[in-house]
Amino acid sequence: MIEATAGRSTRAPSPTPADRLRASASKPSRWGERSLAIIAGLFALFLGLPVLTLVGRAVLNGSLAVALGSTAVLDALWLSLATTAISLVITVTLGLPLAIVLARRRFRGKGLIEAVVDLPIVLPPSVAGLALLLVFGRRGLLSAPFEFLGISVPFTTIAVILAMTFVSAPFFIRSARTGIAGVDRDLEDAARVDGASERQLFRSITVPLAGSALAAGLVMTWARSLGEFGATIMFAGNVQGRTQTLPLVVYSEFQGGGLDASVAAAAILVLAAFGVLVAVRVFHWGRVLDVRGVS
Repeated sequence: MIEATAGRSTRAPSPTPADRLRASASKPSRWGERSLAIIAGLFALFLGLPVLTLVGRAVLNGSLAVALGSTAVLDALWLSLATTAISLVITVTLGLPLAIVLARRRFRGKGLIEAVVDLPIVLPPSVAGLALLLVFGRRGLLSAPFEFLGISVPFTTIAVILAMTFVSAPFFIRSARTGIAGVDRDLEDAARVDGASERQLFRSITVPLAGSALAAGLVMTWARSLGEFGATIMFAGNVQGRTQTLPLVVYSEFQGGGLDASVAAAAILVLAAFGVLVAVRVFHWGRVLDVRGVS
């Protein structure tokens, strides 16, 4: 009797339906994995193939080398780099305080301000350019102060910078707001207790911890500024050497029948943007703004 009982006790219990269900769920479905990989690969191909085709054509037919020696392209490239740099400085200088307020303060009308900040992202660029023209144009809402100072804004390099800043700043403000809101307030309070000033706290605690979000916002803002077209052509025009950026060269050459020149200018834009994105990823997002070692 004892031996029979011992024999029965060593026998493994039969799996229940729930156990069988869990076991089948834990085994990956080969068909599901293959379907997922196929869909992901096809969509990645959809996103990358047009760009690769454009750059490949510019390189293979020699138009890229010709474009790099063109005065119009070089002027547009220099203007694009200079105006995007100035626009980025303005965005960080004025947008970072706004991001801090939106991340840290609670006040009436905050949702409305956030909606206003996000609005340029969803506006058609041509609408953004027309709106800027109605505010800063010769008969615009703020034309009198600029006329008093003898400054003409529309169809100048200043207009290019304003158009870039208007359409790209929301990307930095949104990213910075998210990053700063995610910083642990207890760490900042502990630094205050240890005697850190607000400037030291911001430089040594807030910026490093929110560095990834801030760097991502900077890159997205710069990329958006570099590719800006609609607001620029509406508000600043298309004057070579003064307001003609690289996207406007692409448009002008295509309109004039110079397909190869248009493709070459577009390839330069692609390579510049892609190079920055790759460099930021290689050197890591957060290190771009890690200023803890800066005296």
